[in-house]
Amino acid sequence: MTNAFAFDAKQFDTAQLESLFFAPARAFAALSVDYTEKLVNAQLEATKAYTDTSLAQLRSLAAVKDAEGLKGYMEGQQKVAKDVTERLKGDAEKVVALQQEFAKESQKLTESSVKQAQQSAEQATETATKAVKEAVAKAS
Repeated sequence: MTNAFAFDAKQFDTAQLESLFFAPARAFAALSVDYTEKLVNAQLEATKAYTDTSLAQLRSLAAVKDAEGLKGYMEGQQKVAKDVTERLKGDAEKVVALQQEFAKESQKLTESSVKQAQQSAEQATETATKAVKEAVAKAS
């Protein structure tokens, strides 16, 4: 007597495993790597800009030789502070935009994976129902 519900390795569908688990995992990993790369590049650009500004300010301060030069340096600090504040705001907006893009793309991947899983489950249910009906018919 054979068991109609025994697992047959020949019938195991690796394409289902690929489409349900591995493909979505690779897609999410690729999205994560892209996001990380963009975030790191944004941080490197910001760091370079702040470093350049700091070094320029140190050079300007080192070039001060008299009271008039100090006065000019101090007056220039307002512009530098304004520029740095604007840069900080822009950098923060860039990071928020990156995070929103990542969240949106992650949600799309998740929705796609869930839809595909539902379709696969429906197909598996249909196949199992058909197999059970055939087994019942043979047993009768």
